[in-house]
Amino acid sequence: MVFVGRLGRGALFAALAIYLLLPLSAVLLSSFATTWTANPLPDGYTLASWGEALANPRLQAAVARTFGLAAAVLVLDILLVVPAVYWQRVRNPRIRVVTELCAAIPFVLPFIVIAFGILKLTGFAIPSLLGTPPLLLLGHAAIAFPFLYWSVDGAMAAANVVKLNEAAQMCGATPLQTLRHIIVPNIGPGLATGGMLVFATSFGEFALVQVLVGARFENVSLYSLDLLTRTSADFGTLAVLTVLTFIVLFVISTGVVWSNRGKRGTAVAGARAMTAEKDA
Repeated sequence: MVFVGRLGRGALFAALAIYLLLPLSAVLLSSFATTWTANPLPDGYTLASWGEALANPRLQAAVARTFGLAAAVLVLDILLVVPAVYWQRVRNPRIRVVTELCAAIPFVLPFIVIAFGILKLTGFAIPSLLGTPPLLLLGHAAIAFPFLYWSVDGAMAAANVVKLNEAAQMCGATPLQTLRHIIVPNIGPGLATGGMLVFATSFGEFALVQVLVGARFENVSLYSLDLLTRTSADFGTLAVLTVLTFIVLFVISTGVVWSNRGKRGTAVAGARAMTAEKDA
């Protein structure tokens, strides 16, 4: 029975690996293919597509814009979400209904609907923001923050921030000092995981970019669409861009997993330190 169970788990893992890796392998082979006709594998291999793509200023600009926007969205969401979740847990639990409702909206409404809603509201309230990168930054922060919110909220619950806050107050720490030196170090894994999801969401988002700014802010998604729909579709460059996107997100994911190793037992380190200082 043990052997059958192991065999079943191995077969399930193999099937899952094939399901996930086969499409990626096909794209990777396409990026090195000279031509790919009716054969199971490419007719030949070359580095020409990679050389042309990496030397393409338009591709470089699209990747740089996408990376910069995703990083800015991540920073903005961290600055907004972490203090808000801390405040709702230790000072004003009544606002939890409002924050959870806001965090549920991007899961309920399609991004294209949210994009047109932002467009209409901005046109009525602040017309000067229409078609600008700051509007896109705010839009991406709005649709991506739920991923950070739920991760940070769960991490704060696991770390018991109420007790951490009480211990910090007894030691004379201000709310800002408590948040910076006690709360944030104890929610590191949740913050990293949520941040990774925020970055990935912004990096691959298409609808908001298309509706709010269009070609004036060409990111990876818009550039990929152009490569695919132009008269002579450039599948080689598209394959290279897809592989590069995967590499960026994979490296970030691996970094998050690596940084979170062995941190399960650190959630109460701040409380213990505060308690020891108080007793002394």
